[in-house]
Amino acid sequence: MDQSARGMPSKPAAGVELSIENDGAMLPAPLSLPAANPIGGIVPLHPASEPSREQFLFQHLARELPARGIAVLRYDRRPTDDERDTPLEVQASDALAALRVLRSHIGEGAPVGLWGFSQGAWTAPLAAAESDEVAFLTLIASTGVSPAQQMRYGVDQQARRAGFSGQALDELARLRTAYEEYLRGNVDYAAAQALVDSASSQPWFPLAWVPRELPTPGAWGDMDFDPEAIFARVRCPTLLFYGEDDEWTPADASAEAWQRAAQRAAQRANNRDLTVIRLPGASHHPTLRGEQSVEAISPLYTETLVGWLMERLARRA
Repeated sequence: MDQSARGMPSKPAAGVELSIENDGAMLPAPLSLPAANPIGGIVPLHPASEPSREQFLFQHLARELPARGIAVLRYDRRPTDDERDTPLEVQASDALAALRVLRSHIGEGAPVGLWGFSQGAWTAPLAAAESDEVAFLTLIASTGVSPAQQMRYGVDQQARRAGFSGQALDELARLRTAYEEYLRGNVDYAAAQALVDSASSQPWFPLAWVPRELPTPGAWGDMDFDPEAIFARVRCPTLLFYGEDDEWTPADASAEAWQRAAQRAAQRANNRDLTVIRLPGASHHPTLRGEQSVEAISPLYTETLVGWLMERLARRA
C-alpha cells in the first residue's frame, strides 16, 4: 500500500461545485472526483458541533479517496432558525438527497454510501434503514445508546478527567437527570431552574453541558432516540471505528448494540457484514495525541478505511 493509504495526505482531487436541494434547503456541496470513471462514491455526515463541509475529517476523505476511484461529496449541514440541533430525521433526509445528487454525477452503476462521525453516525444508519440507496456505511464513534445516555456518559468522563470525584460526580449526575426530565416535561420550570441556579456556582458546572437559562420543554427532540432499533434495520455492509479511549461515546456498549442488532438482522435473513475496529491511541476523533488535524489522523484508520472500501466496492463490481 502506498504512503497516502497509510495516512499521508495526497493532493486534493479536482472538484465541482454543486448544491443539495431538499425540502426548501439549498446546501453548498463540493464534489471531489477521481481522474477516471468512479468505482463508487461517499457522502460524509457531520458531528454535532461541526456543520461545515470543510471539517478536517471530510477534507481527509476528499484527499484520500478520489485517488482510489471513489468520489466524495461534502456539504454544509442544514442550519436551523434557533440554536437547536437539526433533527436527525431531517439530517437523514438531506443525506439521501445528497446521495442522489452524487449518483447523478457518477452514474447509476457505481455504489454510493455514507460516512458518519459522532452525531453523523446516528444519522447515517437512520438513512440506511430507510433506503436501499445506501450501499455501505463507514462510521466513527457510532453511539449505541440514546443521545441523553451518551451525554450523561460524556459529561461524567469529562468531569473525571478534570479531577472531580465523589460528591461532585453525584451532583453533576443529578443535575443532568433533572435537566433531561425537565425537557421531557416531567419536572416544572421553577424546580429545574432552581437546581441550575444552585449548581451554577460549582466548579464542575461548565462540564455539565446544561444551559444557565433553561430552554422550553421539548427543546431536545432526539434525546430518547433508540439507535439499536435502527441498527437492526440496516442491510448494508458496515465498518465501525472506536478510539480505545473515547471520552464521549461508551465504545463497549455501542459495539455490543451493533452486534446484537446484527444478530437480529441475521435471524431475518438480512445479509449483515459488520466490522468493528478499535484504534489504539485515539479517543473520540480517529486521531493520535488528542489532536484534531489531518496530520494527526491515525494511519490505522486510513489504511483500514481504504482497504475495506476497496474490497466492498470490488465485490459490488
